[in-house]
Amino acid sequence: MEQEASMDPKKFKRILVGVDDSPDAQLAFRYAMNRAKSDGAELVICSVLESEQMNIYEALSKDFVHGQRDDLYNHLQQYKKLAERVGVANVRVAIAEGDPGETIVKSVIPAIKPDLLVVGSLSKTGVRKYFGSQAAYMAKYSPISVMIVR
Repeated sequence: MEQEASMDPKKFKRILVGVDDSPDAQLAFRYAMNRAKSDGAELVICSVLESEQMNIYEALSKDFVHGQRDDLYNHLQQYKKLAERVGVANVRVAIAEGDPGETIVKSVIPAIKPDLLVVGSLSKTGVRKYFGSQAAYMAKYSPISVMIVR
């Protein structure tokens, strides 16, 4: 009987999902949302405001950065509402600044203390470097389990 219990898949208590607007990130969000619901886990939806996306004048302008952060926060609130509608009981959002992979591994995970990180495998095409392009970095250096959704 004890052996059977050890064969059960792990239930997670806190799931961190990295989102941007790429199709893979949308899939990652759906997976994380459903897993959080089935495990009764807290879901933390995170996005990273990348300073390298801004030109020097924008980066020096507190109003511009504040506006970008507000836009991102409002966008994350839409994800939060969807997760709550689907039935995830405990949902919160987090915004960090910097390089996505490194920031998630070195700052967000230690602060939030999740036991699973869910990210998409491919980045959004274009100039921006998003979570997907950072998936290998996060999988390699993350101190917790990482689910890369394709």
